[in-house]
Amino acid sequence: MADIFGVVADSTRREILRILLERYNQSNTAGGELSVSDIVDKLGLSQPTISKHLKVLREAGLVGVREAGQHRYYHLDYAPLEEIEDWLIPFLSVDFDATVEELAEESEGLKVEQRAFAAAIGKAFADTSYQMAHAVKDAKPRKWRKTD
Repeated sequence: MADIFGVVADSTRREILRILLERYNQSNTAGGELSVSDIVDKLGLSQPTISKHLKVLREAGLVGVREAGQHRYYHLDYAPLEEIEDWLIPFLSVDFDATVEELAEESEGLKVEQRAFAAAIGKAFADTSYQMAHAVKDAKPRKWRKTD
């Protein structure tokens, strides 16, 4: 089975999932099902392209299919999306603003002289690096002879 994150990385597959979710939210009577031709009409892509993406989504377990003769009706399957949700929750619960404030408070603890010294060292390093890069670039190879 393909990595769920790789499957939903494709924008066309995300659009298919969005369309199936909209269908599910609009009407529970049809179980949120759409035919391949309905999805083709909504996205304006070719039927082979949509079928290829639906196959990937089906193999990942993100969509289910019901066959009725030659017609295929697809619906959203939420279970694999829980893996994405579980991965995202720790990131959504982090208070990034508080973390940035903590870092700012730590840096304020440095004395003015320490900051100036660190800035001077950084500037000296950058200047030296720049000069060395140009000296090496401008240097021409020389033929060295051994003198007897």
